[in-house]
Amino acid sequence: MRVYLPATLPALAAWLAAGQVPQGHGAAVTPALREWYRSGDLEELEYAAMIEAARASLRLLAVDAQAPRRRVVVVADVEADTAVTPDVAAGRAAVHVGGPIRWNRVAAVHVDDPAAEPVIARALLDPTAADAARCLDDVDACELAWYATQEIPDLLAAGAKEDRWTQ
Repeated sequence: MRVYLPATLPALAAWLAAGQVPQGHGAAVTPALREWYRSGDLEELEYAAMIEAARASLRLLAVDAQAPRRRVVVVADVEADTAVTPDVAAGRAAVHVGGPIRWNRVAAVHVDDPAAEPVIARALLDPTAADAARCLDDVDACELAWYATQEIPDLLAAGAKEDRWTQ
């Protein structure tokens, strides 16, 4: 099963160093998502799950003031022996991954371009209720760039050169 796991850049660096992604919450193509998005093909459903994980990444950024203001979504293909259970109370695509995922199961990573940082920072400034929906729409309009697994060390090294986070 493919899962989309929210992260921050410092968390991504820690996971890479550890060689695994810890158990936790993510998003996937769940029965509830399929039912809600009846006309979508698998690619559209996976995109919807990725967007849910990107919104969860934004929530992680809200509690980590030191992390660069860039959403991160780790895409992994979970082994059959790793329990992935839907968490309908948390959302249509929400799942709980019941065990760590070995790094070699990571398929790719999606990360905001640095140009998105001001948009994300503005959304995290606790906007008024009237502005919150607009801020979220602005963040959703920022496309996440795709990185192959072999590109992740270079992505992290570029941030480290800017002294933005430590590994």
